[in-house]
Amino acid sequence: MPNLNKVMIMGTLTRDPEIKYLPKGTAVATLGIAINRNYSTDSGEKREEVTFVDVELWGKQAELAGEHLAKGKPVFIEGRLKLDTWDDKSTGQKRSKMKVVGDNLQFLHQRTQADGPKQPAGGQRTQRPTRDPDLDAEEEDRIPF
Repeated sequence: MPNLNKVMIMGTLTRDPEIKYLPKGTAVATLGIAINRNYSTDSGEKREEVTFVDVELWGKQAELAGEHLAKGKPVFIEGRLKLDTWDDKSTGQKRSKMKVVGDNLQFLHQRTQADGPKQPAGGQRTQRPTRDPDLDAEEEDRIPF
C-alpha cells in the first residue's frame, strides 16, 4: 500500500526560533507558526480561525532560521508530520504531540538591513564567507542561486 507524508504550511512565526546543538554539532531549531483561515458562515458573518503548528528544522535549515527569522515574520515550510510520544513524569500517562519536521524552508519577508544576521548571546557576530573558497569565479557564476 502506498504512503505519503507531505505537509506544506505558510504562516507567521509566533516566537523567535530556538536553536540547540546536538553533541556532534548538528543544529536543531524549533519554531511556532500561526496559520490564519478567514471564512464566512452561512449567515454571512465573517470569522477567523487560527491554527498553531510546531515545526522542527535540522542542520543548515535550522541555522538559517536562527540567523534570519524572528517573531512575526512570514515563512513557508515543506516537510512531513511526526508524532512524538512520551510518558508524563508527573501523572504517568502517555502523552503525544504532532509536529512538522521541515525539509524545505522559504523566507517570505523582504530582507532589510535590520534583518541582518542576529548577534549571538555573547554579542559577537558570526562571520560567514561570502563565497565558497573551493570554487573559482567561473564555477561560482554557474551556481543558480
